[in-house]
Amino acid sequence: MDFSEISKRYEVRKLSVGEQVRSFDCGDADLNDFILNEAVAYRKALLAVTYIFEDKETKQTVAFFSLANDRVSLSDFENKNEFNRFRKGRFVNEKRLRSYPAVKLCRLGVDKSLKGQQIGTILLRFIKSYFVIDNKTGCRFVTVDAYANAVPFYMRNGFVPLNDDDKDEPTRLLYFDLNEVI
Repeated sequence: MDFSEISKRYEVRKLSVGEQVRSFDCGDADLNDFILNEAVAYRKALLAVTYIFEDKETKQTVAFFSLANDRVSLSDFENKNEFNRFRKGRFVNEKRLRSYPAVKLCRLGVDKSLKGQQIGTILLRFIKSYFVIDNKTGCRFVTVDAYANAVPFYMRNGFVPLNDDDKDEPTRLLYFDLNEVI
């Protein structure tokens, strides 16, 4: 499916307050449980906002992502030297802060029926452009705690590991610098 075909058939929209998705299966029990049972509670508690990717005609949710505020900070690095290496060349000296604003991609799931059709990549592009084109607050990075098996997908989409501390863990902290979109 190319982008024009996708935009004719599907739309991204914010899940309404109190709205619950009735059916969804991406093949991952944790992601399914979140969209079916927990997204409403996270929104109500002001912890995350979930967006759904739905078929315009059938109103079927075929993908979703959830976003929350985050930051990239000195505490994410083993020491101040590593943090300084991370900042070097990215920010002018006057803007060398102890933390930088980010948005956390908390969850991303694509229904099994659309696997392999680049929907995840399209949604990542949407998220990146959403925070560059319509940036309502300062936001420099997109972060994600990626499942180990999803790390290659995120890296193909421009994300890089924040550090090497978690390279053998079940999840890995990755980031994308939104300045690369500009």
